[in-house]
Amino acid sequence: MYRKLSHLFFSLCALFGASAQAAVILQYHHVSKTLPKVTSVEADTFRAHLQYLQQHEFKVVALDTLLSSLQQGQTFDDKTVAITFDDGYDNNIEQAAPILAEFGYPYTIFVNPALIDEQKGYVMTWAQLKELSKQGALIANHSSRHDYLHHRLEGESEEQWRSRIKADLTSAEKRIEEEIGYSLKYLAYPYGEFNKALQQVVKELGYIGIGQHSGALGPGNDFTRLPRFPASGFYADLETLATKLESLPFALAKLDYSDTVTAEPRPKVTLEFAEKGFHNNQFACYVSGQGQAEIKWLDGNHVTVQAKQDLKPGRARYNCTAPSLHKSGRYLWFSQPWVITQGNSQ
Repeated sequence: MYRKLSHLFFSLCALFGASAQAAVILQYHHVSKTLPKVTSVEADTFRAHLQYLQQHEFKVVALDTLLSSLQQGQTFDDKTVAITFDDGYDNNIEQAAPILAEFGYPYTIFVNPALIDEQKGYVMTWAQLKELSKQGALIANHSSRHDYLHHRLEGESEEQWRSRIKADLTSAEKRIEEEIGYSLKYLAYPYGEFNKALQQVVKELGYIGIGQHSGALGPGNDFTRLPRFPASGFYADLETLATKLESLPFALAKLDYSDTVTAEPRPKVTLEFAEKGFHNNQFACYVSGQGQAEIKWLDGNHVTVQAKQDLKPGRARYNCTAPSLHKSGRYLWFSQPWVITQGNSQ
């Protein structure tokens, strides 16, 4: 029922000429007050998020409806949101599902089939996932075991790595199809980590790759690295989340960087804008854990962004924003994720 209504909504938007093509995907893990706060949101806070969406007339749609509409270039309302959960924790059915049912909102759960088959106690069973699927939830791929997919094993060649990762993803997709009855070919990257080689594997398999870096979606997105806004832990605050829900994508013609996983301590990214919906002097970028990034405009449509100090090994991010000239009070948003390695280990 959720999916039929979502498709009807997009059809009506196309018919009556809705105003923009921008949407946001929210990412959750746990709905719990006892599990690690960095990846958790309490039930009352989660309900408050959904109440905010309802009260401010956001259109919450199924992820497959949103992504197929983006791929087809369809026009839809720019207050459109999809809700996702990573890992398939048991608290999703115990805490999150009843609250979502109160609002009639669809959602997607990304699961690790090998962990389900091994009957790990912290994840839902296939029977539970089937029940949620009957209620309207979508079940999608999060890799077989939640490994760091871009990592090569010791002595492993690139071709051996490619074969192993393809086997991992296709076996996970097969188990979902066997148990749930369909194959969406969506992959939420474990830990949000990916590199260009992994993106190429995802593309060759015909999958859509989804990260954990922030930003809004629009027609110019790379479907091997779609952004999501984390909405748990520190990011659960409604005041800041409200701004993100209203965010818009920059119109990018090109994105240039060496690789997302890199040994460079101060990686550089160059953005080329297809069109400008902001003033250059209001464009600002921030480095996780550091503050403002170094920005250099090469000309009116090209800008480079780089950390002013060396990044520590591990995950990092550049977030760039600018007030929109066309949507008062709203911000254009782009995020570049990094994994800084020690030496050349990837």
